[in-house]
Amino acid sequence: MAQTLINIRMDEELKKNMEQTCHELGMNMTTAITIFAKKMTREKRIPFDVSVDPFYSESNMAHLRRGVEALDAGKGIEHDIIEVDE
Repeated sequence: MAQTLINIRMDEELKKNMEQTCHELGMNMTTAITIFAKKMTREKRIPFDVSVDPFYSESNMAHLRRGVEALDAGKGIEHDIIEVDE
């Protein structure tokens, strides 16, 4: 089968970390990306869950900005950290 070349851009640190992980798994990045492409093509979907972290929702970010403004204005209120079980 004929081979083709693809070029992708990614953060330098991410590339370094991916190369290290691939090395630990006994493969290179080309093999890892080929595995991803084959699985995606076979399943007709991204082969893992993709979701948005609710922490970064616009309403939460606005809440955090208001909190920072209050702290900067000396109006902060101390409270305990709330743990949420999922």
